[in-house]
Amino acid sequence: MTKELNEHLQKHDLYSSQWTILYCLKNNGPMTQSDIWRYLLVEAPTITRTLVKLEESGWVMRTQGNDKRERLVSLTEKAKNMLPIIEQEVKTFEQKMIKHLTDEEQDYFFNILNKLGTLTIEKGE
Repeated sequence: MTKELNEHLQKHDLYSSQWTILYCLKNNGPMTQSDIWRYLLVEAPTITRTLVKLEESGWVMRTQGNDKRERLVSLTEKAKNMLPIIEQEVKTFEQKMIKHLTDEEQDYFFNILNKLGTLTIEKGE
């Protein structure tokens, strides 16, 4: 699924890992880098590398936080303008991926995903 999503996002010069960060910022507003990796449960170096690429591509900007070690990440105007379009494309993709599941299977699928997410958060992984 990730490979297919990457193919859909490619026309925007994005990958699913980048989309995840952009979506996180869209929903939560500006966040520190450490808040992002904690929220997404992804290792800090991975988030940093991805943010560098997003910044170079004009999707995010990083500014000084409350102390010298902290970097605040926010969306650029480009991102704010493009994200509603991309979000709709991703939703259409997701609907296409689950359209052959019955309502009961979809509920079961989402319950499993939620349970896995809860277990990961509880273990701190």
